[in-house]
Amino acid sequence: MKILEVVNVDFSLRHFVLPVMLAMRARGHEVVAACADGPLVADVRAAGFRVETMPFARSASPIALAQGFAALHRLIRRERPDVVHGHMPLSGFLARTAGRAAGVPRIAYTCHGFLFNQHGSLARRAASLGMEFLAGQMTDVFMTVSEEEAEDARRLWINRHAVAVGNGRDPAIYHPDAEARARIRAELGAAPDAVVVTIVARLVRHKGFPELAAAMASVPNAELWVVGNRLEGDRGPDMEALLRGAGLGARLRLLGYRADTAAILAASDIFALPSHFEGLPMSIIEAMLTGLPVVAANVSGPREQVVDGATGYLVPAGEVAPLADALRRLAEAPELRASTGEAGRARALEKFTERAVADRTLDLMRL
Repeated sequence: MKILEVVNVDFSLRHFVLPVMLAMRARGHEVVAACADGPLVADVRAAGFRVETMPFARSASPIALAQGFAALHRLIRRERPDVVHGHMPLSGFLARTAGRAAGVPRIAYTCHGFLFNQHGSLARRAASLGMEFLAGQMTDVFMTVSEEEAEDARRLWINRHAVAVGNGRDPAIYHPDAEARARIRAELGAAPDAVVVTIVARLVRHKGFPELAAAMASVPNAELWVVGNRLEGDRGPDMEALLRGAGLGARLRLLGYRADTAAILAASDIFALPSHFEGLPMSIIEAMLTGLPVVAANVSGPREQVVDGATGYLVPAGEVAPLADALRRLAEAPELRASTGEAGRARALEKFTERAVADRTLDLMRL
């Protein structure tokens, strides 16, 4: 079969969709991707896939949606895929509507998080729900990364057959690595016995950076490593400026986008992700596979991954004191970090491996 994978930006294509594309190709299918242009498109092309760049914008304006729909509809009519598989809210909406309009036999969608579950105006959330409901009626195979959002899709009649497939990472890449730990710490000038708290996330407000920066003031014996940058189209205040102004001094390291996230995690001691909302974060899975205890907000997604008190801690979203308490507890107790990290790795190996998720996805799509 010929499958067209449709996703919004190159980051999502490289980190979320490429593993599924590799699994499809391994089963003998032809796979083409459609995505907005960006530097990480080169990685997918280097893996042997054709990527058609689209004028996708991270905007729900009628003009942007119309331009994206028209370009994608032309591509689908030219390529004639047997299956169109969309990802992310806006590109997923375009994939399904353009695919149905072009007469594609099978339409699939993987929801990585519903916009109507995120903070925002009532009008924005209502528009998101309307788009999801409309596109859900056109979807033959409806998948979500989290169990809670599969239940939302069924409960709200977006798609009565929605199934959670989860998220996964490759344990051959993400694992404890003493050599990488020593190398990265030497590169960054961190002492071998320094306690390192790491967050891997886009530099946007809803990832909880203000709360994390404030919490770290109460964890004076630990460093904070921030891996990530802003994507084009990200809105809101400048989190880099906020972090630099948090008074952490030399304890703060802003590392930007890193291709060696696995090594950075191996050099860390604690992983933090105090997001206000999530789908099912890949970064938490990466940290768990690496054997790190995780401190995350008790929101949809992370609470399906982290077992509070066993593999890390779940804390209320948007609150500083509980986040600081959890980080401080782990920073001061190496044996606790080791035991919770080991439990998290065992849980990730059982539930969150890339191969298992790809196989579930392909089986549901009958590929």
